[in-house]
Amino acid sequence: MTKTVVLDSGPLGKLAHPRPSQEILGWLNRLITSGVSVAIPEIIDYEVRRNFLLEGLTQSIVRLDELKEELLYLPLNTEAMLLAAQLWADARKRGRPTAAPDALDGDVILAAQAQQVGAVVATENVGHLALFVEAKHWMEIE
Repeated sequence: MTKTVVLDSGPLGKLAHPRPSQEILGWLNRLITSGVSVAIPEIIDYEVRRNFLLEGLTQSIVRLDELKEELLYLPLNTEAMLLAAQLWADARKRGRPTAAPDALDGDVILAAQAQQVGAVVATENVGHLALFVEAKHWMEIE
C-alpha cells in the first residue's frame, strides 16, 4: 500500500479549483481515509500559485492555501536541491533531459522532494517524472 503521495501541478490545480470535481475530491478522500499521507511539495505550490496569480484566480489561491493547511506540506530544503541538481545532471548525461538546458526544471525538484519522503508522485505527466521517481497518473493511485 502507498504510504505517501505527493501532488504534481495537474492534480493540485484540480483540487484548488473553487468547485473541484467529485472525481478528484473522491480520490483525495479515499486516499486520506485509507491512511495515505498526501503532500504538497513547495515547488508545486509555486508552479500552481504563480499561474493563479497571473490569471487573477483569487478563489483558487484561497483554496490552495486551505489545502496547504489540510494536507502535508513539504518545504524545499538544501538536501532536496542538492539531489535535484544530481538528478538533472544524471538525466543529461544519459541523454534524457526533461527541460531546456537553462530551465530550472521543476520536475527534478519535485522528484527530489518525493524521493526524500519515499513517495509516489500523483501526476498527469508520468513520462518525465518516472525517470527519477515512482510516478503514476493520479487516477491510478488507490
